[in-house]
Amino acid sequence: MGTAAVDGDAGSVSRADGRALAAAGVTVVLWASSFIAIRSSAADFGPGALALGRLVVASVVLSALLLARRGGFPPREAWPGILASGVLWFGAYMVALNWGERHVDAGTASLVVNVGPILMALLGGWLLKEGFPPKLMAGMAVSFAGAVVVGLSMSGGGTSSLVGVLLCLFAALAYAVGVVLQKPTLKHATPMQVTTFGALAGAVACLPFAGQLVSQVSRAPISATLQIVYLGVFPTALAFTTWAYAVSRTTVGKMGATTYAVPVLVVFLSWLFLGEIPGWLTLLGGLLCLCGVAVSRMRGKGQTQVPAGARGSRTGAQAEVSAESAQRTAG
Repeated sequence: MGTAAVDGDAGSVSRADGRALAAAGVTVVLWASSFIAIRSSAADFGPGALALGRLVVASVVLSALLLARRGGFPPREAWPGILASGVLWFGAYMVALNWGERHVDAGTASLVVNVGPILMALLGGWLLKEGFPPKLMAGMAVSFAGAVVVGLSMSGGGTSSLVGVLLCLFAALAYAVGVVLQKPTLKHATPMQVTTFGALAGAVACLPFAGQLVSQVSRAPISATLQIVYLGVFPTALAFTTWAYAVSRTTVGKMGATTYAVPVLVVFLSWLFLGEIPGWLTLLGGLLCLCGVAVSRMRGKGQTQVPAGARGSRTGAQAEVSAESAQRTAG
């Protein structure tokens, strides 16, 4: 094996990591916008009705795309993970978050939900054998400190409802477990299949709220109904697909740390759409969040992370170099 082969191998891995990071960026922006849309819809739709409406829209869009691309059905091995992550992440998470945001503001909700990536990294390191890289853990600590600052600066002087905080904590737990269950599923099915059938599973789990949704849609203003359509198309159909794409090409821990940028964007969007002007403490917390994300994604000199999909066709010495590099990245 020549040096050029190794250099070309590293270059392809770098491009794959860049695409994963771009996909994660799309996810983060759209998920941040969902906190604002949920608050805007809370006056007209109950938590379960809002989740069901969002998932029905997402399921229609994703199913149409899957059919157009002839994606087919996932293999039998993928169904347990799809159903479990769909019910937990698409179903339980969305209902709990919608309910929680009826009691706490968007900044506090984004803070509490960002406990999820910590649980995600711990579960991923333990159950998925991703390890506990020091830079990842350090970055998460910095980002969580920033998220705490952001949440406290927007929490209305400590008046957040305990019920709302507990609901957001439950949402964070459902989110973390759902992601950890999704990661091994992506070895058997494509990101589009996992996202489409996960959304369908979540919609089925939310069917008990169908009567409430029909009743509330008939009374709600068109602007509130359009918020549901937006939530279904962008923060769900598009953002969950880009998330699945990214998490299939990197570790659960790194992806979880990337979502710490969400509170920063929630601050900006709250100011832009809800008229909330962030103070210096909020901005400081946002800066800490971004610094933590940067630290978590740092690699040592000459260190290259190798996604699983990029290693499948390599043999001999190339595979040994890739495996050694991946092992260093994992801790």
